[in-house]
Amino acid sequence: MEDKLAELKESIEMLEDILNYAYEGYVLVDPEGRIVKMNYEKLMGIKEEDAIGKPVQEVIENTRMHIVVKTGKKEIRDVQRIQGHDMITNRIPIIKENKVIGAVGTVLFKDISEVKELAHQLLDLQSKINKYKGEIERIEGTKYSFDSIITRNPKMEYLKKVGKRAAETNSTVLIIGESGTGKELFAHAIHRASYRRAEPFIAINCAAIPRGLLESELFGYDRGAFTGARREGKPGKFEQALGGTIFLDEIGDMPLEMQAKILRVLESKEFERIGSNKKIAFDARVIAATNENLEEAVTKGKFREDLYYRLNVVSIDIPPLRERKEDIEPLANHILKYLLQEMKLGEKEITKETMKILKKYNWPGNVRELRNVLERAVNLSTGKLILPEHLPERLLNGSIHIAGSVEDIPLLRDVVAEAEIEAIRKALILSNGNKSLAAERLGIHRTALYKKIDKYKISDV
Repeated sequence: MEDKLAELKESIEMLEDILNYAYEGYVLVDPEGRIVKMNYEKLMGIKEEDAIGKPVQEVIENTRMHIVVKTGKKEIRDVQRIQGHDMITNRIPIIKENKVIGAVGTVLFKDISEVKELAHQLLDLQSKINKYKGEIERIEGTKYSFDSIITRNPKMEYLKKVGKRAAETNSTVLIIGESGTGKELFAHAIHRASYRRAEPFIAINCAAIPRGLLESELFGYDRGAFTGARREGKPGKFEQALGGTIFLDEIGDMPLEMQAKILRVLESKEFERIGSNKKIAFDARVIAATNENLEEAVTKGKFREDLYYRLNVVSIDIPPLRERKEDIEPLANHILKYLLQEMKLGEKEITKETMKILKKYNWPGNVRELRNVLERAVNLSTGKLILPEHLPERLLNGSIHIAGSVEDIPLLRDVVAEAEIEAIRKALILSNGNKSLAAERLGIHRTALYKKIDKYKISDV
């Protein structure tokens, strides 16, 4: 019995310690609202022995403990003013066998200002978490690094070194190359290697935005700037990119009037939203890309000479895949591995014969076309091997043509037809299947293009 009493006494002392550390103060009352246990000395200067047995309302200012034992309803996070301080309190009835046998009251904060301070700390912590979360998302937003550029080609290795050096500065970079060569990949890698890596990477395709919307997309607008504008206004791409990098893809397709405004931003390092007079300081790296010959466009008056030289500080001219045949095999294996992971498929391998065909093909659509061809092959392949039969017909025809004998002189009409087919396929690939744009690039009417597509039965692009 003595051991049990000692154990009970120890448990009660431990419980008292917990209550003392957990709360600023606490009080326990019986069913009549008289104090049974109390620790308000550090709050009010009242010793427990002077308070036990007294009605709680005579000891604690503005208390409701005597009401709680009568109603049996708990009161959580109530504000109670004691000695000039607004304290946060809880009052909880103690119920046994559906009968209130007492109540316990606790003070969580001795002054409401502590709650406000805690709220400020939580908001500050949330702000930091959001900032770090945003930084992680922005870093992940740039999906590629220089390690993502797979190559065995000496020129490409040199261009990677140029890109890495450019990343250490704040200079404008102009990336030139055919569609599908990896211009955006280089832009991602430069941003990710720069001191701006934790800030936004904002990409915009200048050819994909209608002429009338391009200015508002780039610079944003204030409320009421034009009919249909959002009531709260909208930041543009230049504003979203502040501190980071803005990637202007297909800059060669930008209208001349917008070219002048871009030049003004690059020269003055500031811009305004549409409908606003407020200047916004521009601090971001500019990376531009094009598959057009800008020097020729300058000569024809389609691109501003001053903007060309302002953009062309560091130039990266990416060679097409047909000029770096040694990259086809490592790229194909790398892309295949990625596709299998993305599609959650088992191991597959490109056979030597299939790889030989891939190496012989001219790849007018460059690395993008190689990826599309391999994705098609993965979908058609039922076993572990990627065979020639899984490749598009145009690749097989191309390999047969190259492998043919020198004495096999084809008819002129066949040579013309083959050239037309290749040109049409290339135009469709570079235009992402847009036949109107493909016809414009080929210099023929859209109706003529449809007739040739039907004549040559071109469907697999």
